[in-house]
Amino acid sequence: MKRTYLGEFEEVVLLTVAVLHESAYGVAITDELDRQTGRSVSISAVHAALHRLEEKGMLKSQMGEATAERGGRRKRLFTVTALGSRALHDIRSMRNQLWDSISPNALPAISI
Repeated sequence: MKRTYLGEFEEVVLLTVAVLHESAYGVAITDELDRQTGRSVSISAVHAALHRLEEKGMLKSQMGEATAERGGRRKRLFTVTALGSRALHDIRSMRNQLWDSISPNALPAISI
């Protein structure tokens, strides 16, 4: 199977969709990214990443119900597909393998 490359931002957006599960839509994803990373991102950057991830088959979306808080507009809700889940597990496995391969003295000590 051909692997699809994910950039750091796409990976974080995909993870955030997984975190939010059934509540993942543009604004909620943007807010959660800001909360989890301390990094302010624009809604348009999130929407662009969501579109790319959906084109790659890692996300799927459907329209939610209309809500009064949105003036009767519906939210586009995103969920992680099996391919997206596989990609996240593969990335995690690869990162863990790399971390486990670092010798104890390879990185300078840091104080937290």
